Amino acid sequence: MSSSPHDTSAAHPVVDLVVRLRARLDDLASPASRPVWALDTSEQRHVLTELATAQAQLEALRLRVLAEADRSGATTAHADRSAADWVAVETRQRRAAARSDLRLASALERHHVLATALARGDANADQARAVVAALDHLPAGGDLAVSPEQRCRAERWLVEQAAHHDAQALRMLGRRLFEVICPERADEIEGRLLEAEEQEAARRTSLTMREDDLGVCHGRFRIPARHGQMLTKMILALTPPPSSAPDAEAQPLPVRHGVALTELIERIPAESLPTAGGCGATVVVTMTMEQLLADLDAAGVATLDTGGRVSAAEARRLASRAGIVPVVLGGASVPLDAGRQRRFFSAQQRIALQLRDRHCTAHGCDAPPALCHAHHDRPWSQVGTTDLAHGRLLCGHHHRRVHDPSYRHERLPDGSLRFHRRE
Repeated sequence: MSSSPHDTSAAHPVVDLVVRLRARLDDLASPASRPVWALDTSEQRHVLTELATAQAQLEALRLRVLAEADRSGATTAHADRSAADWVAVETRQRRAAARSDLRLASALERHHVLATALARGDANADQARAVVAALDHLPAGGDLAVSPEQRCRAERWLVEQAAHHDAQALRMLGRRLFEVICPERADEIEGRLLEAEEQEAARRTSLTMREDDLGVCHGRFRIPARHGQMLTKMILALTPPPSSAPDAEAQPLPVRHGVALTELIERIPAESLPTAGGCGATVVVTMTMEQLLADLDAAGVATLDTGGRVSAAEARRLASRAGIVPVVLGGASVPLDAGRQRRFFSAQQRIALQLRDRHCTAHGCDAPPALCHAHHDRPWSQVGTTDLAHGRLLCGHHHRRVHDPSYRHERLPDGSLRFHRRE
């Protein structure tokens, strides 16, 4: 008759440990247990360090069991993909975290020096992940391939450093491993690896943004590390300090970093950016003369050329910053009709076209102004004039179509153009 997991008389030592440990922890959690404030300060320090060591040892044991359970199929009764998925459900963990644990458990089976250090409590799980990441980064093929002996030397060195450095420092040291295992070629090898890494980072660079219904823009970006470091320095330089008022709570650091990003965006001069659609990267704010001259706290709505809407007070603030062009309705304006004096539309005319048309004026096309050209309804070569009444925005595709003899176009009542292929 097989013994129950709770019967410690003939149980595996691991089962015996778990049962006894849980029982002792339950005892310490009971109301009758002495409270932790009864510990003196030296005991508190001792307990904190010893618990950290014990936690690392328990984590090493848990990872060994996890790897074995995945290998033995002990968790496949409910058709889970892996032991990590089963653990995630049974212990209410995030699947991503559980799967990361299983990857670490599998890696520890390949790195015996690291596994031994974790089992002894000489390294913690975060340090172990940093060491594994550094070892996995070493080239396994090509003329830069690291030999098994060099890989073992790197592992031993990193484990030794774990006695003096935290996980973050170990990650930094891990990027300089060639100075340990191959010092005579360290600069050459690191330079070549960095070039490949930079090329890969450039391929993976991306930015996505979206606006919600509450006036907030959300985004995700992925940029090369060097640009991230540049951005970090800019953000830190512009991060406002915590409020010094005694009755005001300091804003959390992420909030102050967000404020710094908005400040950075507003500080970039539009003149330093290339033009798009014939205009600089300016934000055009449209408001009435009354709104412009009103008190700062006066209500009202102004419109941006991007299609967004802001309060009049915010528009007045934006109008005082670089890269903002206020278009005041009812006030003095730049002459926008050039007639035959100029062939190309001026920057002011293009801004006016953007405000009026909002997007490409081909029927059904919503290409934004930045991707559009300023087009003469009547060609300049046929005595057309460069003025707003005879100009329109067309995206590159439809601008080519309007000059393509294979297509004809008609002007619809709303002013847009509809194209038809000629038979």
